[in-house]
Amino acid sequence: MPRVITGEFRGTILAAPKGDATRPTTDKVKEAIFSMIQTRIPDAKMLDLFSGTGQMGIEAISRGAESAVLVDKGGPAIKIIIQNLEKVRIGKGDPRVTVMRKSATQALTELGESGRKFDIIYLDPPYKIAFDEACKTADLVTKYDLLENDGIMIVEHASDEPFNIDVINMKFERSCSYGLCVVTFFSKN
Repeated sequence: MPRVITGEFRGTILAAPKGDATRPTTDKVKEAIFSMIQTRIPDAKMLDLFSGTGQMGIEAISRGAESAVLVDKGGPAIKIIIQNLEKVRIGKGDPRVTVMRKSATQALTELGESGRKFDIIYLDPPYKIAFDEACKTADLVTKYDLLENDGIMIVEHASDEPFNIDVINMKFERSCSYGLCVVTFFSKN
């Protein structure tokens, strides 16, 4: 079960959907990611695509992020996200969190058309489609200028699936491997 590692909600055990439709980021990988971006978190605006349990956005809020938009198209995932927000006492109407039941493409388009910008965009799609989703996301982030100038986009993907960073429409920063999982960082071109 995922848990909040540190901050305001430290130690809270979060729910995860049953079955393998959702693959929550492991605590080890989550801790590594947040360790690398910890100076970016205070007052940040985060977009968590393919949110699943909502744990990445909840962790960011726990560590002092200003806001998080949690996006998932699956009904069971949205129910778990709302349940986890209730566990950390973030209720409906709390300005820190927005939950969107939409595909990543729909959410990015809607957020882009409304002029939103983010400091951190995190996406953890199903590993089989991670490369395609990273390409689509990068294109929409660029088209709508969704990322702040010093912002980052983080993609979680599998080490054994093709992931050609050269065709992603953003500047590659670095990749870090954690067993079967790879976390790749991009910034604006």
